[in-house]
Amino acid sequence: MGRLFDGPWPIVIIIIVALLLFAAPKLPAMARSLGQSMRIIRSEVKEMKNDGKADSTDPSGPVEGTIVNHPKAKPGEPTDGTDVPPSTRA
Repeated sequence: MGRLFDGPWPIVIIIIVALLLFAAPKLPAMARSLGQSMRIIRSEVKEMKNDGKADSTDPSGPVEGTIVNHPKAKPGEPTDGTDVPPSTRA
């Protein structure tokens, strides 16, 4: 009788059989949830590895320290870097 629990395999088989009997309807949802968690973890690890790289080469981001003309400003009017077009200033 003591030989049943000598190794880990009989216990693993008993746990698997119990899961199949009592948790069979929930297994697809649990597998889907596990897959989503793995995808999230993988993307977060990838984001952490890429953190700080290639951020300085992005030309579309904001540029600090330069004055950018307003897109609605009329050509020829002087601009001083404010966010209100020169033609609508009070």
